Amino acid sequence: MTDNPPELSLNQDFLCSLDHGETAGALSQWYTITYGLRLRGRLDVGALSAALDDVVARHVLLRTSLRRDEGGWHQHLNSPCPVSLRLQDVGSADSADQAAYDLLDDVEAEPFSHHEVPLLRAVLGRLGADDHVLALMTHHIASDAWSMQVIITDLAACYAARTTGRAPSLPDARQYREFAAWQRAREESWSGVASGYWRERLLGARVHALPADRMLPEGAADPYSVHRFVIGRELTQAAALVARSNRSSLFVVLLAAYNLLASQLTGESDLVVPTFTAGRNEPSFAGVVGPLYNFLPIRTDLRGCGRFIDVIARTRASCLQAFANDIPFPLIQAQAGDLLGPCGDDHLAVSAFEMLPPPALAGIERAGDIRYAELRGRRTSRPIGAGTPKGMLWALDHLRSGEVVGVIRFSRDRFDESTITRIAAQYCQVLSASVAEPTAQLVRS
Repeated sequence: MTDNPPELSLNQDFLCSLDHGETAGALSQWYTITYGLRLRGRLDVGALSAALDDVVARHVLLRTSLRRDEGGWHQHLNSPCPVSLRLQDVGSADSADQAAYDLLDDVEAEPFSHHEVPLLRAVLGRLGADDHVLALMTHHIASDAWSMQVIITDLAACYAARTTGRAPSLPDARQYREFAAWQRAREESWSGVASGYWRERLLGARVHALPADRMLPEGAADPYSVHRFVIGRELTQAAALVARSNRSSLFVVLLAAYNLLASQLTGESDLVVPTFTAGRNEPSFAGVVGPLYNFLPIRTDLRGCGRFIDVIARTRASCLQAFANDIPFPLIQAQAGDLLGPCGDDHLAVSAFEMLPPPALAGIERAGDIRYAELRGRRTSRPIGAGTPKGMLWALDHLRSGEVVGVIRFSRDRFDESTITRIAAQYCQVLSASVAEPTAQLVRS
């Protein structure tokens, strides 16, 4: 469409540096995001299909390809194109709720090449005459968790507009290329932060890694599985109460418990646990669709922590410092050496920890005659494909029910399912014991 495609963002540069083809790495056909909506009411499938197309027309990155030639990676902007909307009956499960979650699991396990345009697809499952589940899937080079919330909000507005014949009540959309230009304009000043705070903060640091069951065979595609576990409402409330009494967030307390577990499993007290931030420190980019998320290493030294409240205080201080210096990870990595692979031991696997953003929806919303709600809290564990880092990624989702669902994506060539199940159980035990008596002396195992 243009002879002068927009410059890649630092985030896109980083993702391209992790390219290992279609079967592994950040550009693989498995590096995707799947979200679901439950739709109740008389659904106009034609209007839904048109609304999906409207979303792709609205957000240019959903129809932008990444291509590589002798000059490196560049973007190719495509004209607006129709979104694949596959219709299928679902209902073989014991309940409609389970059938809806089963569909999301099935869609999540499907490959999605980053060469496919547009980088959004949808599957509509029919649960009943006026009951449907909509699975939305994007490739991670075109979106992140926050972006999925934007897509859902815009899709609802576009659907309502299509069914009423009016223009959607949405503000003009800012594009990802604007974020990339804004980011590049600040690269020099951010480099000063990197060479100052981050060089000193990560001096001598080793990224946190857990002992794996096996070494990954050289050249292997690194298939991964998803293990889910639940932190019950009562335990979550207890953790939130401890967080408030220690001027912390629930995330800080959950990360503090993870730090404590990681120290017990590895014998180390100086931990660098990577997490993810939204990367939207500039409020005007809140409605942008694209990979704005940032990979942020949080270093916490647990030496001298005799009680769980001490671990919380150290973790809180580490988080506040890191978030105050939240700059693109490639600039941090440039000052920290090979932060992602410093272990020198193939029996260790890097582990990252994050908390998913809260739902954009207040509960059940309306779009025209349709009532819709976001589907969160899947409980099933299953194999997927390949494409995540060669280790594990923890993601915690705080549900409206008060529970927290933990999702661990792990390399199944490196870890047995039984190992991950045991580690998840140990985490819940550490969290429970710690919030029950946060001022008690810690017992080191």
